Amino acid sequence: VVANLSQVFPKDTEAPPGGVDDMTKLSYLHEPGVLQNLAARYELNEIYTYTGNILIAVNPFQRLPHLYDNHMMEQYKGAAFGELSPHVFAVADVAYRAMINEGKSNSILVSGESGAGKTETTKMLMRYLAYLGGRSGIEGRTVEQQVLESNPVLEAFGNAKTVRNNNSSRFGKFVEIQFDKNGRISGAAVRTYLLERSRVCQISDPERNYHCFYLLCAAPPEDINKYKLENPKSFHYLNQSNCYELDGVSDAHEYLATRRAMDVVGISEQEQEAIFRVVAAILHLGNIDFAKGEEIDSSVIKDAKSRFHLKMTAELLMCDAQSLEDALIRRVMVTPEEVITRTLDPASAIVSRDGLAKTIYSRLFDW
Repeated sequence: VVANLSQVFPKDTEAPPGGVDDMTKLSYLHEPGVLQNLAARYELNEIYTYTGNILIAVNPFQRLPHLYDNHMMEQYKGAAFGELSPHVFAVADVAYRAMINEGKSNSILVSGESGAGKTETTKMLMRYLAYLGGRSGIEGRTVEQQVLESNPVLEAFGNAKTVRNNNSSRFGKFVEIQFDKNGRISGAAVRTYLLERSRVCQISDPERNYHCFYLLCAAPPEDINKYKLENPKSFHYLNQSNCYELDGVSDAHEYLATRRAMDVVGISEQEQEAIFRVVAAILHLGNIDFAKGEEIDSSVIKDAKSRFHLKMTAELLMCDAQSLEDALIRRVMVTPEEVITRTLDPASAIVSRDGLAKTIYSRLFDW
């Protein structure tokens, strides 16, 4: 049964039409009542609602800059919980004050289904905590800047477009921000978990692979020439889907923004070069194809094009091309008595190639 919301009579006739900011105030605390309250507030662009000390956020799917500016952060600084409208800053402020007053670590858990807004909420929490605990760092960079700029770096390598979300995090993360006795940020650590490795080699329409591959294909001409890159459509790991661009997002601009964020975080120029060299190598690796060899259940590099991509992969990974070829088309098994080398058919060689690509990417991401 589908009914128009405006024609449904509320059970609680005394409830305000715009809903209540804390759902513990509801007379009827059940699923329909909760949904009705959230919907009523959402219609008024009130995306945050409390349930006791839990904050519920409904993704507005639009930018609401007035909700997160410096004036708003100043408003919530030191304010008692529940004194102002529900907000993610209020939750961060309570955790920060409890840490200062009790001298104990505090945790904020951000959970929800894909597309609920967890990534953006986490960024807002980190931004507010950086605002409260700002302190100058070394080489003109502030510690809080480094904390905040870790987000675009992680997003470039760990986020991708999915059916439900253009910037979906394909990994879990635990962000630890350390404060000194004066409440100033003294350091931070980010631990990542369960990266979706399979996405490196296999995507479905209309999703995309990890952002970094498209950013590198949109890099300045000197980088394109250096890594021998082309249009994303020419790479097997990217052309399994017809989606190559995101609405309203310039990959060329995001590439430069990611490089700037890496500078702020403290990743050196040489390390950045090595990182993007590995990303380019994975793209070339995916274009290596195989054909049947002369022997039974054996394979060889298919053609001159695949041979070129093999050569480029080896150059970028700084390894010997023949050794890389042997690793892809042969399997080595070591037993206590002997070393057994077995050739692989083309299908098995492709599995070997994809396995290498996934391992390299996950190691890069963990680094």
